[in-house]
Amino acid sequence: MPAPVVHFEIGCKDLAKTQSFYAAVFGWEFMAFGETTAMIGNLGSHCPKPTDGIGGHINSLGHPPHNYVTVYAQVDDIAATLAHIEKLGGKTLVPQQEVPGMGWFAWFTDPEGNALGLWKNMQPG
Repeated sequence: MPAPVVHFEIGCKDLAKTQSFYAAVFGWEFMAFGETTAMIGNLGSHCPKPTDGIGGHINSLGHPPHNYVTVYAQVDDIAATLAHIEKLGGKTLVPQQEVPGMGWFAWFTDPEGNALGLWKNMQPG
């Protein structure tokens, strides 16, 4: 089965300013998720106000890169997928990391330098 795109992330320097912009443009409502992340609370099927589309969040890393958009493909095994990516000429940018209570993610680049993310849910479904 193809790996579905299940989430997106927008990077920024100023979290409050970026939230205000997207709230005004798209009507997105945000929920704090730590001090540097704002989850979109009214977009996607796994949010407090479920809608069509995939869920996402805005993140202020506190260091470069600040301006980026990453989409996440859901996979069954992040380590195996990263190994396969590297075999095909891609590179791991961020190794597998846990998002407590939710799942795991990693970032990679394809052979052309495009950055994407991998996601694995902690709970099925």
